[in-house]
Amino acid sequence: MKKFIETLKNCWKIEDLRQRILITIAFVAIYRFGSFVVLPGIDPSMLQKLQSQTSGGLMSLLDMFSGGAFSNASIFALGIMPYISASIVMQLLAVVVPYFQKMQREGESGRKKINWYTRVLTVAILLFQAPSYLMNLKIQAYGALSSGIDWSVFMIPATIILAAGSMFVLWLGERITDKGIGNGISLIIMIGIIARLPQAFIQEVSSRFTAITGGGLVMFIVEILILYAVVCASLLLVQGTRKIPVQYAKRIVGNKQYGGARQYVPLKLFAANVMPIIFAQALMFIPLAIVQYSTDQSGYIIRSLMDHRSLLYNIVFAALIIAFTYFYTALTLNATQMAEDMKRNNGFIPGIKPGKDTADYIDTVMSRITFPGSLFIAFIAVMPALAGLLNVQDAFSQFFGGTSLLILVGVVIDTLQQIESHLMMRHYDGLLNSGRIRGRNGGVSAY
Repeated sequence: MKKFIETLKNCWKIEDLRQRILITIAFVAIYRFGSFVVLPGIDPSMLQKLQSQTSGGLMSLLDMFSGGAFSNASIFALGIMPYISASIVMQLLAVVVPYFQKMQREGESGRKKINWYTRVLTVAILLFQAPSYLMNLKIQAYGALSSGIDWSVFMIPATIILAAGSMFVLWLGERITDKGIGNGISLIIMIGIIARLPQAFIQEVSSRFTAITGGGLVMFIVEILILYAVVCASLLLVQGTRKIPVQYAKRIVGNKQYGGARQYVPLKLFAANVMPIIFAQALMFIPLAIVQYSTDQSGYIIRSLMDHRSLLYNIVFAALIIAFTYFYTALTLNATQMAEDMKRNNGFIPGIKPGKDTADYIDTVMSRITFPGSLFIAFIAVMPALAGLLNVQDAFSQFFGGTSLLILVGVVIDTLQQIESHLMMRHYDGLLNSGRIRGRNGGVSAY
């Protein structure tokens, strides 16, 4: 504990790191404040039905990602998910459309063009999702609108406000990335998830000690132990690597010898990080848009896809995660490029010919470690449904796995590693220099 306090003091001593932390806290505070700012003309006391709608099922996940802004009819109600959806579409286009493939190869200028297209697509998605959200709000809380204001008139300015609020959240995330600590968009998603944790924990404790079949203290301890095991497994997942040895040829220049050392290329067990589960979760929100948030007149399949505890939902969800894991790994790791870089620097994998054979070897290794990694991540993703079998409250079960836990673990590790890099540059001990899981051997990037 003393060492931890000393590390915190070191963080405060470094001016650049202190400013980044304070800027991050300030922007996060702005985001949390905005999540409680209700749309103009809406009476917050009349939103009980909307809040009960988001207390369970897939709607609770949507409300969690927005940090409760969805159920509060806030100006940030749509949160960051429209941007995530737009990013998914752009990732797919970059694979199948030659025009976007060319952009990816243009370096920084191409990345700026893709970001511009992503923002335009985000606005288009917002112009579709905002009216859908307002139609649901009209159904669930018709009397919430102030008297004298017609819903048809209210929809136009409210749509603009919701779209502007979501784009402002995106701007906050980018400013955190540039001026603060960690990945801003990931931090915003994480803060929205953590905001629900205290209330979910209190509800779970209350249900265990008040309900007749709650199980009492023993069952609550079992829950905590299972949660601890899942968190440890998630840490191993995001930190696990497969090291490929690379031997560099010796070169004699004058009286000095260069190269000849053996190094390692670390291939992560879960190279795609949290992206596959975010992509899959975004696609699972499609049934909500199809039925405009109403399940009364929808078919059995649609109702099952909107119930995150149903068998069909979890099968589709797991399959999407496995598919996106392979897809995103192929996007982020180019085996051919890695082989060419090794050959250019006089490096080779012992026992493997340089060039195509090296690329095939790296691709084979990645395929072998991606498959168990994708199965593991899919299992963790469906853990909330399994927790429901133990009568765990719906809100608290979301922290037993799935998107919530993986984002929390990935973002926390990524943020701590960035803080550690600042400390190590000033010759201070970092936050992750003890224990078997260390942050100095490579970063974990979260979306």
